[in-house]
Amino acid sequence: MKVGLITREYPPDVYGGAGVHVEFLARELRALTDLQVHCWGEGATDGVHRHRPWPVLDTANDALRTFSVDLSMAAALEGRDIVHSHTWYANLAGHLAKLLYGVPHVVTSHSLEPLRPWKAEQLGGGYALSGWAERTAIEAADAVIAVSGAMREDILTCYPALDPAKVHVVHNGIDSEMYQPDHGTDVLERIGIDPDRPYVLFVGRITRQKGVPHLLRAARRLDPAAQLVLCAGAPDTPAIGQEFRALVDELRPLRDGVFWIPEMLPRGEVVQLLTHARAFVCPSVYEPLGIVNLEAMACGTAVVASAVGGIPEVVADGTSGLLVPYAATEQERFEEGLAEALNRLVADAGEAARMGEAGRERAVREFGWDTVARRTVEVYEKTV
Repeated sequence: MKVGLITREYPPDVYGGAGVHVEFLARELRALTDLQVHCWGEGATDGVHRHRPWPVLDTANDALRTFSVDLSMAAALEGRDIVHSHTWYANLAGHLAKLLYGVPHVVTSHSLEPLRPWKAEQLGGGYALSGWAERTAIEAADAVIAVSGAMREDILTCYPALDPAKVHVVHNGIDSEMYQPDHGTDVLERIGIDPDRPYVLFVGRITRQKGVPHLLRAARRLDPAAQLVLCAGAPDTPAIGQEFRALVDELRPLRDGVFWIPEMLPRGEVVQLLTHARAFVCPSVYEPLGIVNLEAMACGTAVVASAVGGIPEVVADGTSGLLVPYAATEQERFEEGLAEALNRLVADAGEAARMGEAGRERAVREFGWDTVARRTVEVYEKTV
Protein backbone atom coordinates (compact mmCIF):
# COMPACT_ATOMS: atom_id res chain seq x y z
CA MET A 1 0.00 0.00 0.00
CA LYS A 2 1.40 3.42 -1.00
CA VAL A 3 0.98 5.66 2.04
CA GLY A 4 1.55 9.40 2.24
CA LEU A 5 2.24 10.37 5.86
CA ILE A 6 1.75 14.12 6.33
CA THR A 7 3.07 16.05 9.33
CA ARG A 8 4.59 19.30 10.44
CA GLU A 9 7.18 17.73 12.76
CA TYR A 10 9.70 15.13 11.69
CA PRO A 11 13.31 14.53 12.77
CA PRO A 12 15.39 16.51 13.31
CA ASP A 13 12.61 19.04 13.95
CA VAL A 14 10.54 17.37 16.67
CA TYR A 15 9.28 19.52 19.52
CA GLY A 16 6.14 17.79 20.80
CA GLY A 17 4.32 14.52 21.30
CA ALA A 18 2.78 14.50 17.83
CA GLY A 19 6.26 14.69 16.31
CA VAL A 20 7.49 11.82 18.47
CA HIS A 21 4.45 9.78 17.41
CA VAL A 22 5.09 10.35 13.71
CA GLU A 23 8.82 9.64 14.04
CA PHE A 24 8.34 6.19 15.54
CA LEU A 25 5.19 5.32 13.60
CA ALA A 26 7.03 6.02 10.34
CA ARG A 27 9.93 3.83 11.44
CA GLU A 28 7.59 0.87 11.89
CA LEU A 29 5.38 1.59 8.86
CA ARG A 30 8.35 1.34 6.48
CA ALA A 31 8.39 -2.43 6.99
CA LEU A 32 4.64 -2.70 6.37
CA THR A 33 3.91 -0.22 3.57
CA ASP A 34 5.43 1.80 0.71
CA LEU A 35 5.83 4.97 2.77
CA GLN A 36 6.45 8.58 1.82
CA VAL A 37 6.71 11.20 4.58
CA HIS A 38 5.85 14.82 3.82
CA CYS A 39 6.86 17.34 6.49
CA TRP A 40 8.05 20.90 7.01
CA GLY A 41 11.61 21.79 6.04
CA GLU A 42 13.75 21.76 2.91
CA GLY A 43 15.02 18.98 0.64
CA ALA A 44 14.16 15.31 0.09
CA THR A 45 16.03 12.21 1.27
CA ASP A 46 15.15 8.53 1.73
CA GLY A 47 11.42 8.88 1.22
CA VAL A 48 11.15 12.07 3.28
CA HIS A 49 9.95 15.13 1.35
CA ARG A 50 10.22 18.51 3.06
CA HIS A 51 8.14 21.58 2.26
CA ARG A 52 8.61 25.14 3.47
CA PRO A 53 6.13 28.02 3.67
CA TRP A 54 6.05 30.23 0.61
CA PRO A 55 8.60 33.07 0.98
CA VAL A 56 6.02 35.63 -0.10
CA LEU A 57 4.18 34.79 3.16
CA ASP A 58 7.21 35.10 5.46
CA THR A 59 5.60 37.97 7.39
CA ALA A 60 2.02 36.65 7.20
CA ASN A 61 -0.06 35.00 9.91
CA ASP A 62 1.23 31.52 10.78
CA ALA A 63 -2.04 29.89 9.69
CA LEU A 64 -1.67 31.29 6.17
CA ARG A 65 1.95 30.13 6.06
CA THR A 66 0.77 26.67 7.12
CA PHE A 67 -1.81 26.56 4.34
CA SER A 68 0.91 27.32 1.78
CA VAL A 69 2.80 24.24 3.00
CA ASP A 70 -0.41 22.21 2.77
CA LEU A 71 -0.83 23.21 -0.88
CA SER A 72 2.74 22.14 -1.64
CA MET A 73 2.22 18.81 0.11
CA ALA A 74 -1.08 18.12 -1.67
CA ALA A 75 0.59 18.70 -5.02
CA ALA A 76 3.27 16.12 -4.12
CA LEU A 77 0.92 13.34 -2.98
CA GLU A 78 -0.18 12.18 -6.41
CA GLY A 79 0.09 8.39 -6.79
CA ARG A 80 -0.46 7.50 -3.13
CA ASP A 81 -3.19 4.95 -2.29
CA ILE A 82 -4.01 6.63 1.02
CA VAL A 83 -2.97 9.81 2.85
CA HIS A 84 -2.62 10.11 6.63
CA SER A 85 -2.35 13.53 8.28
CA HIS A 86 -1.30 14.54 11.79
CA THR A 87 -2.42 17.80 13.49
CA TRP A 88 -4.16 20.79 11.92
CA TYR A 89 -0.84 21.83 10.38
CA ALA A 90 -1.20 18.96 7.90
CA ASN A 91 -4.93 18.17 7.91
CA LEU A 92 -5.74 20.50 5.02
CA ALA A 93 -3.07 18.84 2.85
CA GLY A 94 -4.71 15.47 3.44
CA HIS A 95 -8.17 16.82 2.71
CA LEU A 96 -7.06 18.46 -0.54
CA ALA A 97 -5.27 15.28 -1.65
CA LYS A 98 -8.46 13.29 -0.96
CA LEU A 99 -10.45 15.64 -3.21
CA LEU A 100 -7.78 16.00 -5.88
CA TYR A 101 -6.78 12.36 -6.29
CA GLY A 102 -9.85 10.51 -5.03
CA VAL A 103 -7.95 8.62 -2.31
CA PRO A 104 -8.96 7.98 1.31
CA HIS A 105 -7.80 10.39 3.99
CA VAL A 106 -7.03 9.19 7.53
CA VAL A 107 -6.61 11.79 10.29
CA THR A 108 -4.81 11.06 13.56
CA SER A 109 -6.09 13.54 16.11
CA HIS A 110 -3.49 14.40 18.75
CA SER A 111 -5.44 17.38 20.09
CA LEU A 112 -8.48 19.42 19.12
CA GLU A 113 -8.50 23.12 18.29
CA PRO A 114 -11.88 23.83 19.98
CA LEU A 115 -10.43 22.53 23.25
CA ARG A 116 -7.32 24.73 23.01
CA PRO A 117 -8.70 28.30 23.11
CA TRP A 118 -5.36 29.62 24.38
CA LYS A 119 -4.02 29.02 20.85
CA ALA A 120 -5.66 32.33 19.97
CA GLU A 121 -2.80 33.98 21.92
CA GLN A 122 -0.35 32.42 19.47
CA LEU A 123 -2.27 32.57 16.19
CA GLY A 124 -4.56 35.57 16.60
CA GLY A 125 -7.17 35.44 13.85
CA GLY A 126 -5.32 32.42 12.50
CA TYR A 127 -6.95 30.39 15.28
CA ALA A 128 -10.24 30.62 13.35
CA LEU A 129 -8.40 29.27 10.30
CA SER A 130 -6.74 26.40 12.19
CA GLY A 131 -10.14 25.41 13.60
CA TRP A 132 -11.71 25.57 10.14
CA ALA A 133 -8.97 23.38 8.64
CA GLU A 134 -9.32 20.79 11.39
CA ARG A 135 -13.12 20.68 11.23
CA THR A 136 -13.17 20.45 7.44
CA ALA A 137 -10.65 17.60 7.38
CA ILE A 138 -12.10 15.58 10.27
CA GLU A 139 -15.72 15.79 9.16
CA ALA A 140 -14.79 14.68 5.63
CA ALA A 141 -12.18 12.08 6.65
CA ASP A 142 -12.63 8.44 5.73
CA ALA A 143 -11.22 7.41 9.12
CA VAL A 144 -10.13 9.23 12.26
CA ILE A 145 -7.63 7.76 14.73
CA ALA A 146 -7.91 8.95 18.33
CA VAL A 147 -4.86 8.47 20.54
CA SER A 148 -7.03 7.54 23.54
CA GLY A 149 -10.57 6.60 24.46
CA ALA A 150 -11.04 10.00 26.07
CA MET A 151 -9.85 11.63 22.85
CA ARG A 152 -12.45 9.66 20.88
CA GLU A 153 -15.19 11.05 23.12
CA ASP A 154 -13.83 14.59 22.67
CA ILE A 155 -13.75 14.20 18.88
CA LEU A 156 -17.38 13.08 18.73
CA THR A 157 -18.41 15.86 21.11
CA CYS A 158 -16.64 18.58 19.11
CA TYR A 159 -17.67 17.18 15.72
CA PRO A 160 -21.10 15.52 16.11
CA ALA A 161 -21.56 15.33 12.33
CA LEU A 162 -18.82 12.67 12.24
CA ASP A 163 -19.94 9.03 11.98
CA PRO A 164 -18.77 7.31 15.22
CA ALA A 165 -17.99 4.16 13.23
CA LYS A 166 -15.17 6.06 11.51
CA VAL A 167 -13.36 6.87 14.76
CA HIS A 168 -10.81 4.29 15.93
CA VAL A 169 -8.68 4.29 19.08
CA VAL A 170 -4.95 3.57 18.61
CA HIS A 171 -2.89 4.61 21.61
CA ASN A 172 0.48 6.31 21.36
CA GLY A 173 3.50 4.08 21.85
CA ILE A 174 6.98 4.00 23.36
CA ASP A 175 10.31 2.52 22.32
CA SER A 176 11.21 0.75 25.54
CA GLU A 177 14.76 0.04 24.35
CA MET A 178 15.49 3.67 23.57
CA TYR A 179 13.72 4.76 26.74
CA GLN A 180 15.13 2.59 29.51
CA PRO A 181 16.91 3.41 32.77
CA ASP A 182 20.31 5.11 32.43
CA HIS A 183 22.12 5.08 35.77
CA GLY A 184 24.98 7.32 34.66
CA THR A 185 25.24 10.74 36.31
CA ASP A 186 27.29 12.81 33.86
CA VAL A 187 24.28 14.86 32.72
CA LEU A 188 23.23 15.59 36.31
CA GLU A 189 26.77 16.64 37.17
CA ARG A 190 27.02 18.96 34.18
CA ILE A 191 23.76 20.69 35.07
CA GLY A 192 24.66 20.88 38.77
CA ILE A 193 21.89 18.65 40.11
CA ASP A 194 22.80 17.06 43.45
CA PRO A 195 22.45 13.28 42.89
CA ASP A 196 22.07 12.74 46.64
CA ARG A 197 18.90 14.85 46.83
CA PRO A 198 15.58 13.82 45.28
CA TYR A 199 14.32 15.93 42.41
CA VAL A 200 11.06 16.45 40.57
CA LEU A 201 11.30 16.71 36.78
CA PHE A 202 9.15 18.45 34.17
CA VAL A 203 9.80 18.06 30.44
CA GLY A 204 7.67 19.97 27.94
CA ARG A 205 6.89 23.14 26.09
CA ILE A 206 5.95 26.36 27.85
CA THR A 207 2.29 26.51 26.92
CA ARG A 208 -1.07 26.91 28.64
CA GLN A 209 -1.91 23.31 27.75
CA LYS A 210 1.01 21.87 29.73
CA GLY A 211 0.03 23.68 32.93
CA VAL A 212 3.56 24.81 33.79
CA PRO A 213 2.43 27.92 35.74
CA HIS A 214 0.39 25.60 37.98
CA LEU A 215 3.49 23.53 38.67
CA LEU A 216 5.58 26.57 39.56
CA ARG A 217 2.93 27.79 41.99
CA ALA A 218 2.63 24.26 43.45
CA ALA A 219 6.41 24.22 43.89
CA ARG A 220 6.11 26.87 46.61
CA ARG A 221 4.70 24.02 48.76
CA LEU A 222 7.24 21.44 47.62
CA ASP A 223 9.31 19.75 50.33
CA PRO A 224 12.56 21.77 50.79
CA ALA A 225 14.48 18.48 50.51
CA ALA A 226 13.51 18.25 46.83
CA GLN A 227 15.10 19.89 43.83
CA LEU A 228 13.01 21.02 40.84
CA VAL A 229 14.31 20.49 37.30
CA LEU A 230 12.43 22.19 34.46
CA CYS A 231 13.29 21.14 30.90
CA ALA A 232 10.98 23.77 29.46
CA GLY A 233 11.35 25.81 26.30
CA ALA A 234 9.68 26.94 23.07
CA PRO A 235 7.05 29.23 24.64
CA ASP A 236 3.92 29.55 22.54
CA THR A 237 3.93 33.34 22.93
CA PRO A 238 6.20 36.00 24.44
CA ALA A 239 3.53 36.56 27.11
CA ILE A 240 3.52 32.96 28.39
CA GLY A 241 7.32 32.98 28.23
CA GLN A 242 7.47 36.12 30.39
CA GLU A 243 4.96 34.64 32.85
CA PHE A 244 7.06 31.50 33.17
CA ARG A 245 10.27 33.45 33.77
CA ALA A 246 8.56 35.64 36.38
CA LEU A 247 7.30 32.58 38.28
CA VAL A 248 10.76 30.99 38.22
CA ASP A 249 12.28 34.25 39.50
CA GLU A 250 9.70 34.37 42.30
CA LEU A 251 10.42 30.76 43.27
CA ARG A 252 14.22 30.86 43.41
CA PRO A 253 14.50 33.14 46.51
CA LEU A 254 12.13 30.77 48.34
CA ARG A 255 14.11 27.56 47.78
CA ASP A 256 17.38 26.29 46.41
CA GLY A 257 17.83 23.60 43.77
CA VAL A 258 15.67 25.12 41.02
CA PHE A 259 17.11 24.32 37.59
CA TRP A 260 15.63 25.70 34.37
CA ILE A 261 16.95 24.22 31.11
CA PRO A 262 15.39 26.17 28.22
CA GLU A 263 17.17 24.41 25.35
CA MET A 264 15.95 21.10 23.95
CA LEU A 265 18.27 18.40 25.27
CA PRO A 266 19.29 15.34 23.24
CA ARG A 267 17.07 12.33 23.88
CA GLY A 268 19.80 10.42 25.72
CA GLU A 269 20.26 13.25 28.23
CA VAL A 270 16.53 13.44 28.88
CA VAL A 271 16.52 9.68 29.52
CA GLN A 272 19.17 10.08 32.21
CA LEU A 273 17.24 12.92 33.85
CA LEU A 274 14.06 10.83 33.79
CA THR A 275 15.84 7.83 35.28
CA HIS A 276 17.11 9.65 38.37
CA ALA A 277 13.99 11.74 39.08
CA ARG A 278 12.06 10.83 42.20
CA ALA A 279 8.96 11.75 40.22
CA PHE A 280 8.11 13.03 36.77
CA VAL A 281 5.34 15.63 36.83
CA CYS A 282 2.79 16.29 34.08
CA PRO A 283 0.47 19.15 35.17
CA SER A 284 -1.38 19.43 31.83
CA VAL A 285 -4.83 21.00 31.80
CA TYR A 286 -5.59 19.27 28.48
CA GLU A 287 -3.87 16.11 27.28
CA PRO A 288 -5.31 13.61 24.79
CA LEU A 289 -2.76 11.00 25.93
CA GLY A 290 0.58 12.44 27.09
CA ILE A 291 3.37 10.50 25.41
CA VAL A 292 5.93 12.03 27.77
CA ASN A 293 4.34 10.08 30.62
CA LEU A 294 5.09 6.87 28.71
CA GLU A 295 8.69 8.02 28.31
CA ALA A 296 9.00 8.53 32.07
CA MET A 297 7.38 5.18 32.82
CA ALA A 298 9.71 3.38 30.41
CA CYS A 299 12.65 4.89 32.32
CA GLY A 300 11.29 3.40 35.54
CA THR A 301 10.10 6.69 37.02
CA ALA A 302 6.92 7.31 39.02
CA VAL A 303 4.55 9.85 37.46
CA VAL A 304 2.46 12.56 39.11
CA ALA A 305 -0.04 13.85 36.57
CA SER A 306 -3.34 15.64 36.21
CA ALA A 307 -6.31 13.33 35.75
CA VAL A 308 -7.36 14.82 32.40
CA GLY A 309 -7.98 13.44 28.92
CA GLY A 310 -6.20 10.19 28.14
CA ILE A 311 -3.67 10.38 30.99
CA PRO A 312 -5.63 7.92 33.19
CA GLU A 313 -5.40 5.40 30.32
CA VAL A 314 -1.60 5.50 30.68
CA VAL A 315 -0.87 6.26 34.33
CA ALA A 316 -2.51 3.80 36.73
CA ASP A 317 -3.36 5.82 39.83
CA GLY A 318 -1.70 4.32 42.90
CA THR A 319 0.22 1.76 40.83
CA SER A 320 2.50 3.53 38.35
CA GLY A 321 1.91 7.03 39.67
CA LEU A 322 -0.50 9.44 41.31
CA LEU A 323 -3.28 11.32 39.52
CA VAL A 324 -4.48 14.74 40.67
CA PRO A 325 -8.01 15.94 39.79
CA TYR A 326 -8.11 19.12 37.72
CA ALA A 327 -10.97 21.59 37.29
CA ALA A 328 -10.65 25.01 35.73
CA THR A 329 -12.82 26.40 38.54
CA GLU A 330 -10.57 24.98 41.30
CA GLN A 331 -7.05 25.78 40.13
CA GLU A 332 -5.65 26.49 43.60
CA ARG A 333 -6.90 23.11 44.82
CA PHE A 334 -5.20 21.49 41.81
CA GLU A 335 -1.92 23.16 42.71
CA GLU A 336 -2.26 21.99 46.32
CA GLY A 337 -2.96 18.46 45.06
CA LEU A 338 0.14 18.50 42.87
CA ALA A 339 2.29 19.53 45.82
CA GLU A 340 0.75 16.87 48.10
CA ALA A 341 1.31 14.08 45.56
CA LEU A 342 4.89 15.16 44.82
CA ASN A 343 5.71 15.49 48.52
CA ARG A 344 4.36 11.99 49.14
CA LEU A 345 6.88 10.51 46.69
CA VAL A 346 9.72 12.80 47.77
CA ALA A 347 9.22 11.46 51.31
CA ASP A 348 8.97 7.79 50.30
CA ALA A 349 11.69 6.58 47.95
CA GLY A 350 10.43 3.00 48.25
CA GLU A 351 6.94 3.83 47.03
CA ALA A 352 8.35 5.88 44.16
CA ALA A 353 10.61 2.98 43.14
CA ARG A 354 7.73 0.48 43.22
CA MET A 355 5.61 2.76 41.05
CA GLY A 356 8.51 3.24 38.65
CA GLU A 357 8.97 -0.51 38.25
CA ALA A 358 5.24 -1.01 37.64
CA GLY A 359 5.23 1.81 35.10
CA ARG A 360 8.07 0.36 33.06
CA GLU A 361 6.45 -3.07 33.08
CA ARG A 362 3.21 -1.58 31.77
CA ALA A 363 4.93 0.55 29.13
CA VAL A 364 6.80 -2.45 27.74
CA ARG A 365 3.77 -4.74 27.83
CA GLU A 366 1.06 -2.49 26.40
CA PHE A 367 2.54 0.37 24.38
CA GLY A 368 5.05 -0.94 21.83
CA TRP A 369 5.32 0.97 18.53
CA ASP A 370 5.12 -2.28 16.54
CA THR A 371 1.60 -2.77 17.94
CA VAL A 372 0.69 0.84 17.14
CA ALA A 373 1.86 0.44 13.53
CA ARG A 374 -0.02 -2.84 13.00
CA ARG A 375 -3.22 -1.33 14.33
CA THR A 376 -2.73 1.74 12.13
CA VAL A 377 -2.32 -0.46 9.04
CA GLU A 378 -5.52 -2.28 10.02
CA VAL A 379 -7.29 1.09 9.90
CA TYR A 380 -5.79 1.73 6.45
CA GLU A 381 -6.98 -1.65 5.16
CA LYS A 382 -10.51 -1.17 6.45
CA THR A 383 -10.62 2.31 4.95
CA VAL A 384 -9.30 1.38 1.52
